[in-house]
Formats: sequence, C-alpha cells, structure tokens
Amino acid sequence: MTRPLPVRDGVGPSVTVLPDAVDGRWPTVLDFLDEKFHGVSRDQIVERMARGDVCNADGTPVLPTQPYRAQQKLYYYREIADEPKIPFTESILFEDEFIVVADKPHFLPVTPAGRFLQETLLVRLKRRLGIEALAPMHRIDRETAGLVLFTKQAAMRGAYQTLFEFRAVQKTYEAWAGWRDDLALPMVYRSHLEEGGHFMRMREALDDLPPNSETAISLIERRGDSAHYRLEPLTGKKHQLRVHMASLGIPIINDQIYPVHITADEQDLTRPLQLLAAAIAFCDPITGQHRAFRSQLRLAGSAAPIQQES
Repeated sequence: MTRPLPVRDGVGPSVTVLPDAVDGRWPTVLDFLDEKFHGVSRDQIVERMARGDVCNADGTPVLPTQPYRAQQKLYYYREIADEPKIPFTESILFEDEFIVVADKPHFLPVTPAGRFLQETLLVRLKRRLGIEALAPMHRIDRETAGLVLFTKQAAMRGAYQTLFEFRAVQKTYEAWAGWRDDLALPMVYRSHLEEGGHFMRMREALDDLPPNSETAISLIERRGDSAHYRLEPLTGKKHQLRVHMASLGIPIINDQIYPVHITADEQDLTRPLQLLAAAIAFCDPITGQHRAFRSQLRLAGSAAPIQQES
C-alpha cells in the first residue's frame, strides 16, 4: 500500500479514518485531532499540521482550518513527547538478504506501543539499517532480554511467521529464580492460561480446564536459595514462562508482575527481570538451511544489569 508520507526516523506514517460526526461535534479536522490525541496540546497539533505532518490520502497537507469530512483518510506521524530513554544498546548477531537476528537488552520494547516509539527495537533497527520493510517474526516481553528475529522482505514475511504459528521453532530461555528442594527436575509443567483481571496479567484457570500451555524446565546450576534454569516453551502463551515459574513457587528474580503486580511510575533499570531468550533454531523456509542462533548476553543472577559475554 502506497502512503503519502515517507518513513521518517524509522517510523512510517499512521492512518486514521474520520468517523461519522454527530451534531457537528468536530467543525474542523483540528477539533477531531485535539480530542483524539488528548495527550498532545492543541498548539502542538497545529504546529505539526503547519509542518505538513498531517496529510490527505493524495499527499495534500491538511490545514488546521480544514472542515471535518467523515470517512476521510488522514495520514500523520506519531510523536511522543518526553519519551523515556532506554540506556541499553541492542546488537545485530546475523543478517542476510532475508532476515536479521538481534540481541535485545532488557527494558527495550520490540515494537512501538504506549509511551514508546523511537525507543523500540524495531525503530532503532530501521534507523540503523535503513530497511523500511523490516518486521518482527515474533515478540518477547519488554522486560525480557535476548534474541528477536526480523524479516527484511514483505513478500517473505508470511513464510517465516508461519514457523512460529505452527511451533516449528525451537526456543530456549534461561532464567534465575528461587529454589525448591522438593521440586523434581527436569519436569514438564502444564496449565490452562487465561487473561487475568489486569490487562498486563495472565493467570491459571481455577476451573478444571485442559492445559493449553506447556514448559519444559531443567536445572543448569544452583546457587544457594536461587538457581539457574533452562526453560523450553512448548507452547507460546503470553507470559507463559513467568506464570509457570511463579505458580511453582519459584518466581523469576525481579519479576514485577508475578506473583504480585508491583505498580510504579518508573521501572527500576537496575533490577532487570532475570529472563533471557537464549537460543533459537529452525529450518529456514526460504533457503532450506538449518538456522541456530545463541544470545551473546548472560544473566547476572541477581538485581545487577545483564552482562555481555566477552
């Protein structure tokens, strides 16, 4: 799809369709945008429109005085004032003509959402590599560090994403968490996960429902009251590893959501979640090659920041 505004600083234009207005609710396009973007001042919206950052589908700039017209398409650049800075750097482990493999630091979101736009792995890589079509094959939590894979060509994207949909990818995580003497390892933990009472949380169903999540758990090393675990998710539910470890009574160190959601205005960057997307392997659907990648990061096993292997 052709868009009238180019990619700028790694971010393409967003689009919105003006809804049907009731009783002249929005006399001008500016009135609509002022209500839609309640976190942005009216003066800032006027400034962006004056710069030509809001356009019609044909590329014509929309002026603040333009009358409102329902079902009109508007293209605009999303901006976030006072976006939090993430003081950690990603690295690129592999790149060919089809894919990019990146090592993501803790706290950096994979894609733009909420209060993060420029400070996301996708936008950083688009700026760095100059690849507008770059897209993630999968996601990991903002709090989790480690491997994230991207496609470089839109035509090939579906083939790679299908690997994840059909569980044709072997994923290995590492975590530091509590220790239980009575827990027999290795083990496979199964439960039925569902949306929790908070939009950020998942929970295990209280009803006797068949399992829909499965994690293989094995021990790498024990260190006093904590231990280093290998986690292999056999399914891909949201927060699966974090919920399973908390349900076993050994929550991952520095988890701010499980078993108890700790709300805070700003996340403590000195206490990263001790969870790492450590390795990934699959058969490349385009080249037929066996692909295997391992993160160059290692967990500290405490509240200390993650470290890069030398």
